[in-house]
Amino acid sequence: MVLSTRRRDIKYQILNSKNTYKIFDICFLIFDIFMKCPYCGSKDTEVVETRDSEDLETIRRRRSCLSCQKRFTTYERVENIHLVVIKKDGRREQFNRDKLKSGIIRSSEKTKVSMDAIEKIVTDIERELRGADSIEIESKRIGQMVAVQLKKIDKVAYIRFSSVFKRFVDVEDFEKEVKRLIK
Repeated sequence: MVLSTRRRDIKYQILNSKNTYKIFDICFLIFDIFMKCPYCGSKDTEVVETRDSEDLETIRRRRSCLSCQKRFTTYERVENIHLVVIKKDGRREQFNRDKLKSGIIRSSEKTKVSMDAIEKIVTDIERELRGADSIEIESKRIGQMVAVQLKKIDKVAYIRFSSVFKRFVDVEDFEKEVKRLIK
């Protein structure tokens, strides 16, 4: 494949530079070289605008096709390793960010906990899990992490989450947890 002059120059600068580049920059070059226009299929495209997302995990690129002049958007993010959650009964299932988020949303209904706060909790927990030594995590550990975060921001959401997570059987279990919370 023949590279355009601009791409060849960038590739030459990177190969001959003594500076280090973020993984996104290198991925951009590889991705950009092989990017096809979704409208005409041409491989001759250029990046018009690049923006990082708020969490700095995704890059949004606005691209223009040099053949048909149409514009399109691509999103780039690093593909993460699949985490495995070990359930209480020993089953294993793939970590599901949406499942974690929906559990927190359910326990936070009709409280002051905002969607931004919930998203931050989920992002922080996922980041911590991915930074751990193992790709297998017990569901109990994830539940404890959520409980700690909810306890900091809203006691009602914490009690709701704990009642499911700790499997309160009767009112006495609930009462014990509330007393611990008040102390």
